[in-house]
Amino acid sequence: MPSEIAVEKKKLKNPPLELHYLGDRVLRQPAKRITKIDDELRQLVREMLQTMYSKDGIGLAAPQVGVHKQLIVIDLEPDNPANPPLVLINPTIKQVSKEICVAQEGCLSIPNVYLDVKRPEVVEISYKDENGRPKTLKANDLLARCIQHEMDHLNGVVFVDRVDNSLTLAQELSKNGFSYQAVKPVA
Repeated sequence: MPSEIAVEKKKLKNPPLELHYLGDRVLRQPAKRITKIDDELRQLVREMLQTMYSKDGIGLAAPQVGVHKQLIVIDLEPDNPANPPLVLINPTIKQVSKEICVAQEGCLSIPNVYLDVKRPEVVEISYKDENGRPKTLKANDLLARCIQHEMDHLNGVVFVDRVDNSLTLAQELSKNGFSYQAVKPVA
């Protein structure tokens, strides 16, 4: 269910929130469940959206801006003002498909690095929207991938932790000024 929070989809010279990058410990800390959905939280959602649009992103998790809350914003059509963003509070994966697909991913916290990642093709989640209403969503394709990618951030996992080709991974990270030591492979 799309968000009712209105934010102009434009780049700001000085986005309200600062992104954290691979190697920063803040990205490795698990996020806490949100217990109170109020105007303060909705303001954080607005600022996260403004920051995401300013950085040409399609998804942003609160830990990426140093906030340890289970909050995600997603907008697969940042150039379409008519398409409202998705706000996920305390998202939980209910089900994933057996079908796995491989696709390239990138991350605002690891600029200019794009690598193949295997993920379930379809995901079903439950979450609360910005008004505290419980919702469920079944997603496939890019939305499923984006949800899983952002939910990883809530658990201190970054997409490079899921890359199988360690040689390519090391080369891409090094080429873009990131340390391979910052990768924590997931089983």
